[in-house]
Amino acid sequence: MLLLFMENIILLHGALGSSSDLETLSGKLKQKGTEVFSFSFSGHGKTNFQNAFGITRFSQELESFINHHHLKEPNIFGYSMGGYIALHLASNCPGLIGKIITLGTKFVWNEDSVAKEIKQLNAETIMQKVPAFAKLLREKHGPDWRHLLEKTGDMMKEISSSQPLTMEKLKRINTPTLFGIADRDQMVSVEETITVLKTLPAAFMFMLPNGKHQLESINLNLLSEIIFDFITG
Repeated sequence: MLLLFMENIILLHGALGSSSDLETLSGKLKQKGTEVFSFSFSGHGKTNFQNAFGITRFSQELESFINHHHLKEPNIFGYSMGGYIALHLASNCPGLIGKIITLGTKFVWNEDSVAKEIKQLNAETIMQKVPAFAKLLREKHGPDWRHLLEKTGDMMKEISSSQPLTMEKLKRINTPTLFGIADRDQMVSVEETITVLKTLPAAFMFMLPNGKHQLESINLNLLSEIIFDFITG
C-alpha cells in the first residue's frame, strides 16, 4: 500500500516491561512504511525512577515525549498498562492523540483483582518458583527490579482506590480507539473490554486467536496488520 505521507505511531509497553519488548512489532510496522517511536517509562528498562510512579506520572511522560518530538496527533499502540496510559492521556488532553490501539488492557481494578495480581509480584516467590522470569526481570531492569515489583503493586492499589479512568472520563475520549484482547487472556475479560468499548463514542474491537495476555504469545504478524490497517484506514 502506497501512502502519500508516512503514518507515525508510538508503542507503549506494559507493566514490568520496557521498550525492548516491542522491538519485533516495531520492525514489522517499519517494514510497512510506518514511522515508529517507543520509550521506556521511568523505573522500567533501566531508566531512572522519578519521585512519582504510576498512571498520572506515565501519562505526563507520554505527553512530554509527544511534545519533545513535535508529533502532531500521533497514533498510539498500548500493550496492557500502555493502553491504559494512552486512554488516560486522551481523556485529559483532547486532540493530542490521533488513534489508539490497545491490547490486553485491564479496566476492572478492585480489591479482588488487585489482590490476585499482587500475589504474582513477590520477588522471593518469583526467584524460587520462576527463576527464569526473575533472571529476565534482572536483565531487563537492572538491580532495581525488586523495587519495580513493589512500586507496580502500589500502582495497582492506587488505580483501584483512585480509579483514574472512570466511565465519565472515558466518555470524553473522541479519539478513534481499537480495543484488542487475546482469546485466552486470563487477566482481562471480554466483558470488561466490551463495557469500555460501549462507553467511547468512536470505538471498535478485535480478538486475536491462540493468544494469552503475555505479549510473546501473540501473533505479531497479524497484530501489525491490524494496527496498520486501523491507523491508515
